[in-house]
Amino acid sequence: MALALLVGAGAGLGAVAFRWMIRTFTLLLSGHADYSAAGHAANPHVPWLGRFFVLLAPVVAGLIYGPLVQRYAREARGHGVPEVMYAVARRGGKIAPQVALVKSLASALCIGGGGSVGREGPIVQIGSALGSSLGGWVKVAEDRLKILVACGAAGGIAATFNAPLAGVFFAMELILRDFTAESFGMVVLASVTASVIGRAALGNNPFLHLPPFQVQHLSQYLLFALLGLLAGVLGVVFSKVLYRIEDACDAVWRGPEWARPAVGGLLLGLLLLVLPEMYGVGYPVLENAVGGKYVIGFLVVLLVGKIVATSLTIGIGGSGGVFAPSLFMGAMLGSAFGAAAHHLLPGVAGPVGAYGLIGMGAVFAGAARAPITAVIILFELTGEYTIILPLMTAIVLATLVSRALSHETIYTAKLRRRGIDLDAPNPDSPVIGLTVRDALEPIPGTLGTRTTLAQAADDLARSPHGILPVVAADGSYQGTATARGVAEALAEGTGPTIAVGRTAHLSQALSADTSLDDALQTLATSGNQGLPVLDDNHTHLLGWISHQSILTTLHQPEPARTSTPTPTAPPRSAT
Repeated sequence: MALALLVGAGAGLGAVAFRWMIRTFTLLLSGHADYSAAGHAANPHVPWLGRFFVLLAPVVAGLIYGPLVQRYAREARGHGVPEVMYAVARRGGKIAPQVALVKSLASALCIGGGGSVGREGPIVQIGSALGSSLGGWVKVAEDRLKILVACGAAGGIAATFNAPLAGVFFAMELILRDFTAESFGMVVLASVTASVIGRAALGNNPFLHLPPFQVQHLSQYLLFALLGLLAGVLGVVFSKVLYRIEDACDAVWRGPEWARPAVGGLLLGLLLLVLPEMYGVGYPVLENAVGGKYVIGFLVVLLVGKIVATSLTIGIGGSGGVFAPSLFMGAMLGSAFGAAAHHLLPGVAGPVGAYGLIGMGAVFAGAARAPITAVIILFELTGEYTIILPLMTAIVLATLVSRALSHETIYTAKLRRRGIDLDAPNPDSPVIGLTVRDALEPIPGTLGTRTTLAQAADDLARSPHGILPVVAADGSYQGTATARGVAEALAEGTGPTIAVGRTAHLSQALSADTSLDDALQTLATSGNQGLPVLDDNHTHLLGWISHQSILTTLHQPEPARTSTPTPTAPPRSAT
């Protein structure tokens, strides 16, 4: 708890400092607090350049952060979240301490110099690096170190967006990818601490200031559902285009990596010369779109422009997140969709802004496939509860469409391109290539469906694992009985002459061809010390598997491992 509070405080202070750096570099390189809302204005620091200063701003920024990243922390390049996910899944939560400083400087320079990326990826990586460094300094266990990394990520999101709940679910759903009571409590502590610090320094206001919206007709839900389907497609398209442009940049570039952001900055500058709305994060433009200040054609131009600008910024070696760009694209898509619906169905469609808000969450869900985070973060960013039901509808549909169209998310795709699959076993794991058949052990005895609870209690007390399979008279598998379950049944007053078959639990059974890694996961989630292994027809027992049998298999000499199933003990008579 103490470490979680410290990490949350550090992440909160880091988020405040990071936002200050972004503002400072934006003022230095563009002369405006947020140039995306300034149109084709000149930089007051170099008025003789006029609006053409945008050709040089990304180059100057790239000349500074390019060598910085290449020399001190190459993992600071890109959008940051995949690196944190990899550190938690494969490196035990270890992140180099210098990443926090290098990432903050590089991302602030990139965004301040016109990079069309967001700040959530950098702040996640900054907070996570702080958590990892603190955990490594006090030498916590690996499982605790992972939680501290998640605490840093949650704290960064909570402080920079004034969204403590969103920070918690972002860390749990995307970083840890697991929900446990202990980790949830620690992440909440860190998120609240960071949020308090962020609110004290940045104010206690919703991140986006938008007019109130509400659903006026139930028929609008059909339009929201259609928007969710389109948003799911757009989320996948954004991910594909992002990595296609990055591949193209990799194929074209032949110079030193440290110079790539500066040289590529010329291309980004040309795009900014045409569309200055792409400069930086672009939240003022997003608010204008949701507020109905743009026509449909210009909204489509902004949507396409953001896809290209963000992909180009990442492709040339820039540093920044993809969360804010996905919100931007969703706002453009939703606002254009809402405006078109308003023209076609003026009495049904309702206000345009509601579609913009829903589009923001749906596109993020389609790209990141994190529906819980998408719902919570949109609610906290806008402070609007009236759109929660249509928002949930669109986000669920967008997630389903995204899953149907692509196996990867915008975060996991980056890792898969490196040959890393977070859902696959660790390639260095000794269980790779082994199946349940290799670790099969004899059945530790069986219970008949008519065996009384009193007799079952005696048999379970003598069993090595405290769990026995229950079989019918014909030998078919009927479930399992555990020592705990029988003890609880007897303690509740269930008669000792009651047949154990009435209390048997049909636990998950494994097959001989199940991978040993999946078997370990099943054993862990079931909470049992052993599980039955069934034949191909899933009707009769083939053997048994337990943690002990897996450990014995892993410690056998290599030639001793065979694929021949271990002979099973004859089942006990079903009396």
